[in-house]
Amino acid sequence: MISSALQAIGLFLVTNIDDIIVLSLFFARGAGQRGTTAKIVVGQYLGFAGILLASLAVTLGAGLFLPDDAIPYFGLIPLLLGLYAAWQVWRNGDDDDETMAERPVSAWVVAAVTFANGGDNIGVYVPVFLSVGTGALVAYCVVFLALVVVLVLAAKFVATREPVAEVLERWEHVLFPLVLIGLGIVILVEGGAFGL
Repeated sequence: MISSALQAIGLFLVTNIDDIIVLSLFFARGAGQRGTTAKIVVGQYLGFAGILLASLAVTLGAGLFLPDDAIPYFGLIPLLLGLYAAWQVWRNGDDDDETMAERPVSAWVVAAVTFANGGDNIGVYVPVFLSVGTGALVAYCVVFLALVVVLVLAAKFVATREPVAEVLERWEHVLFPLVLIGLGIVILVEGGAFGL
């Protein structure tokens, strides 16, 4: 259980590092307004709960209809997402969050942006969820939900420290694809896909 919790922490951090930048923009937008932090926390929980429920629904559906031998091939999803993200970086097309500051800060807006930004999370969580048992799956969900507030507080910290925000924004585009590619390879190799 401890091993699953540690893996869940790592997976959460890797798949949500980009949310720190987006949430920091919300904090910057709501600076000086009462209730900004509470609205962002509620919105992040709503959006992330949607991501988690979608991941679980796909996992349960896939687990019922797919043979066990097919499950390791779900490692192709994060691998391909990582390769696609690396290709986008190579093409310098990494400007997808510029319009966030134009939207008003409300829990529903934060939830919608979080969920919309979570497609990569679902693509990564499903193969991982398929490869673990029920106890580990519960541990992943509990850890993920506990870390949502940590993520929001980290974003608040970043939003108030400009040099830190600049560093994250500068290197996230490199780290994210590399970690996804590595995760995909690990899932493929550990599951014995392609005779590996």
